[in-house]
Amino acid sequence: MTFAGAMERVAQIFEAIGAVVLLAGLFLAAGLAIRVLRRSGDGQQAFKVLRRSFGGVILLGLEILVAADLVRTVAVEPTLDNVVILGMIVLIRTALSFSLEVEIEGVAPWRRAGLSGAGHIARAVETSGPPAGSTDPSSQALTHDN
Repeated sequence: MTFAGAMERVAQIFEAIGAVVLLAGLFLAAGLAIRVLRRSGDGQQAFKVLRRSFGGVILLGLEILVAADLVRTVAVEPTLDNVVILGMIVLIRTALSFSLEVEIEGVAPWRRAGLSGAGHIARAVETSGPPAGSTDPSSQALTHDN
């Protein structure tokens, strides 16, 4: 088997894995939504669970399918046309990922850190003084009277 043939097989395996992830994720997301619906009886909450979980599955599936395209383009047929097509696929996937992530999280990625624990930690670090026992002369000047 040639290298190009082996890489084509690898790309096909990635595509198959991507399809399995999407299909299994659909059933898993539906199962989670049904479980929430049965436990709480809240259809709105079940729909949110379905949307969030399947949105994450779609993102993962897209990543795997892009990996297949990348292997095929770089290793099997590295022509300029294929590289341009891959670039367009990656741009489309990026736009899809961005819009799905905003849809799932409800906030733009650059605003999420300010709303999450990471944002709270960063603000706490900024407002706190230097660590106790700090050997940094600039921080000691701030903490000790001269």
